[in-house]
Amino acid sequence: MSSYRIRKAEVSDAAALCQLMGFPSCYRNTLQLPFPARQLWQQRLQKEDSLQQRLVLETEDGLVIAQGALWREGTPALAHGARLGMAVHQDWQGRGVGSALLRALLEVADHWPGLHRVELTVFTDNIPALALYRKYGFEEEARLRAYALRDGHYEDVLKMARLRSAARLGS
Repeated sequence: MSSYRIRKAEVSDAAALCQLMGFPSCYRNTLQLPFPARQLWQQRLQKEDSLQQRLVLETEDGLVIAQGALWREGTPALAHGARLGMAVHQDWQGRGVGSALLRALLEVADHWPGLHRVELTVFTDNIPALALYRKYGFEEEARLRAYALRDGHYEDVLKMARLRSAARLGS
């Protein structure tokens, strides 16, 4: 992979994130809708939220090729956990970008807010994502049948989680 950098997402990234999430390979494998609005991404990025960390991975020439976020729970009984979501540009999938971004997100989760649990939702047919998540210690906790509408069909998803005490970091 060519050189890249990972940084906190900024409001000025709204257009790039809108474009990234507009690729079928991104929105099909997330719980996002197709044809995202730039205004939606501007609103998400303008909102100051101490319970959320959003990162982007960009090439040396400034092209945003991946994004990921952690959302912490606001309820005190659940504050030890966060949800994770991420997407990689279709031209950069299978090139280590997802692994680099996931490592960075887990580094934040483990060493800054000190999260014990990180969880995510993934479509059962997203084999590359399942392999990536398992590589970093995520385990299947539940299968939710007909959970999400995708391409006009209700699809199953897996709920996966990684507990810090059981994590295999750096694999």
